[in-house]
Amino acid sequence: MDENLKILLCEDDENLGMLLREYLQAKGYSADLYPDGEEGYKAFVKNQYDICVLDVMMPRKDGFTLAQEIRAINADIPIIFLTAKTLKEDILEGFKIGADDYITKPFSMEELTLRIEAILRRVRGKRNKEQTIYKFGKFTFDTQKQILSIGDEETKLTTKESELLSLLCAYENEILQREHALKTIWIDDNYFNARSMDVYITKLRKHLRPDESVEIINIHGKGYKLITPNREEEQ
Repeated sequence: MDENLKILLCEDDENLGMLLREYLQAKGYSADLYPDGEEGYKAFVKNQYDICVLDVMMPRKDGFTLAQEIRAINADIPIIFLTAKTLKEDILEGFKIGADDYITKPFSMEELTLRIEAILRRVRGKRNKEQTIYKFGKFTFDTQKQILSIGDEETKLTTKESELLSLLCAYENEILQREHALKTIWIDDNYFNARSMDVYITKLRKHLRPDESVEIINIHGKGYKLITPNREEEQ
């Protein structure tokens, strides 16, 4: 069991929530409990979590709404829904939002931990295969070292520059939604963060000038696109 693993637990039933938190903590997890979706969202923005366990029916903000807001910030974090509902439509709605699993009440504590462990094994396997080196045009970008190379010249990027270029590379020749980039890197898509991102886009454009076949273009009202030579033409 990974004792450093942190769980966001949102459950409005006080007794059930406390039992779940105590059981998960006894199993070696770190679990933060919140009684409604609004408090859960505030906690997610402020803290770093490895997995979210969300009750569907909660006051102030339901689990489906909370999950959508969490997905806007982090598209990859695992989400498990807890619900008393058994309607097929509700289960399908949960999976459409991006649920990794769906547990119907009542359930055993052991079942929940087994499902958490199964999901985390899949996620870790996926992360181990994530790309750390991108090659586009004449450039090589090492995301771990935060180094952009062209020929014998290397440029050490700042953390924000590296995070933004990593996102652009992940969406190479596709639109990187402005809101997604802001919430992924800056957490909030307010005016000041948006202006900050514009500054970093300008900096990245300067770094990419040595290769005229590579550019970052604005997609009006949507976001940005990293344009690179067609791979088939390069071969």
